[in-house]
Amino acid sequence: MHDLADQPIGVFDSGIGGLSVLKALMAELPHERFVYVADSANAPYGERAGAFVSRRTLAIADYLTQRHHIKALVVACNTATAAAIHEARQLYPRMPVIGIEPALKPAVALTRTGRVGVIATTGTLASAKFAALLESMHGQADFVIQPCPGLAHAIEQSVELPNESGTSGPVYQLCQSNLQAMGPFGHGPGQIDTLVLGCTHYVFATTALRELAGPDIPLLSTGEPVARHTGRLLDSQGLRSESRLHATLPLLLTNGALSALQSAADRWLGLPAQHCQIADGLAQETAHKR
Repeated sequence: MHDLADQPIGVFDSGIGGLSVLKALMAELPHERFVYVADSANAPYGERAGAFVSRRTLAIADYLTQRHHIKALVVACNTATAAAIHEARQLYPRMPVIGIEPALKPAVALTRTGRVGVIATTGTLASAKFAALLESMHGQADFVIQPCPGLAHAIEQSVELPNESGTSGPVYQLCQSNLQAMGPFGHGPGQIDTLVLGCTHYVFATTALRELAGPDIPLLSTGEPVARHTGRLLDSQGLRSESRLHATLPLLLTNGALSALQSAADRWLGLPAQHCQIADGLAQETAHKR
């Protein structure tokens, strides 16, 4: 049996959005091995019931611990974090379980107008965890909260359409309608001067969001802070790998269309197709379980 520090880190999301977090983890922790799971057969999580998302989170955690013997788990999904991070930590008390949350605290430090935009899935924004986070920021800024139903799914579907750019595609159209509903962006009084991306998928719509909000409006995501926090937790438990032999490309798994994951891995991470596989034993949930 290998030393525990040599075991891989598990990362998962409802689909390809968590690849934005995986990219940051690979940059921050170059000597670690990673196993990524895209639960694409059950995506998107954002409009699912909390109980459904919780079941999927725990099922994937079990899959990664039993099949791949992970030493740490990164829940690279805001909705899954909100629904099930506490349960996952209770089930695996000796393993670092890292979640993510919308970057409200960094946004408060950054805003000058005091008006911060937050876009996220319906599930994330309706969760008790987000409500508690928002309450903890009470009085520190005026948060303009915008649920974006369908946006994560549109980004997921666009992955095999690299030429779907410009203003006619569904990703751009959804970004446009949601940002317009939030009010004006800019650096004048009453304008939104900072935008929080509360879903890991939204990082892959940065081009559209930056064009619509303005090139000088910061877009705050969570990949880099999560990667740094993961490194600190590994260090605190003596789990950081010191072996340069493990600076290998990650294993990417999906229970959805393999071609979609391969396209996303190539387009956004520059990873070759042979590192993508079907996740044997990780099935789609039947409709009556929703």
